[in-house]
Amino acid sequence: MKRLLKFTPVLILLLIVSACSSIKVASDYEKGTTFEQYKTYAFYKTGIDKAEISDLDKKRILRAIETEMTNKGFVKSENPDILISIFTKAREEINIYNNNNMGWGPYGYGWGWSPYYYNNFNNTSVTSSTEGTLFIDLIDASKKELVWQGVGSGYLTENMNKKEERINEFVGKILENYPPELKK
Repeated sequence: MKRLLKFTPVLILLLIVSACSSIKVASDYEKGTTFEQYKTYAFYKTGIDKAEISDLDKKRILRAIETEMTNKGFVKSENPDILISIFTKAREEINIYNNNNMGWGPYGYGWGWSPYYYNNFNNTSVTSSTEGTLFIDLIDASKKELVWQGVGSGYLTENMNKKEERINEFVGKILENYPPELKK
């Protein structure tokens, strides 16, 4: 039991860190679609141009999609079976922490609980983070109909050295669900 208590702070820290980096994904598809028919792809420029992100991030996303599609056996083509489009959403989250500095400790004449334990009374801190959502749409090129959509939501990084890694993680997690496993 003592050993378990010794490692509890480490386990809690690992849970917090893993929760912060997680990406929630979901996908949906047109029932009755035969996904085996799709072997080639191209990017749907009209849709991609509408995505409200920097051109650098668009390039990062498209490179990540190309990598994932190539790994799945797809070939980029001028005459594709499916068109790939993306769009994004971002939501700024503001967190306000009010630390009224009440605590347990020495307060002049011994140990005990006191609202005057610390000198900084009513210490408030504000943090912000951005939650991003990436939609990847696969459109049947001949019918011009959406046949599959993958969505990933998670916190974005401000660290430029980790940005490409985070985008690759988003795209990889989303496209993990394509093609859908159809139950017979």
